[in-house]
Amino acid sequence: MTAALILLAAIAGVGLILYLTHRPDADSGHTGDNADSAPAGDDTAAEEGCCGMHITCERDSLLAAVSPQIEYYDDEELDRFAGRGAEDYADADIEEFRDVLLTMRPDDIAGWARSLQLRGITMPLPVREELIMIVAEERAARAAKETATIHPERN
Repeated sequence: MTAALILLAAIAGVGLILYLTHRPDADSGHTGDNADSAPAGDDTAAEEGCCGMHITCERDSLLAAVSPQIEYYDDEELDRFAGRGAEDYADADIEEFRDVLLTMRPDDIAGWARSLQLRGITMPLPVREELIMIVAEERAARAAKETATIHPERN
């Protein structure tokens, strides 16, 4: 039973990574030059949601390559874990990551994961699985909300 759950978690993780990295418009020649035209201090697009100009919303993406800017989420104390492997954490360290994760707003979690990647911090495996689950649930809830807004007759 345990092996089946581990296999299921691994398949779900690979599926999520493939979903996040799938870029059908990669050959269309879009370079994303418009992203540099917005002023650096203008966060209105991030506050309102995705701008719709990218295949992957920067606010939702877990990939560090989407946004190279490091943003801290009151988690500077986690910098001491830079360079550590995902399996090399003590239970107290895992709880420290979990505490930060569970005190965040759901729409900040993907940005926090990108920030950790850019800072060279590998998340403990149990916390990474929780993060992926929370982000997936948030995306599903947002998609359901958008569907209800676009197609109110389906409710």
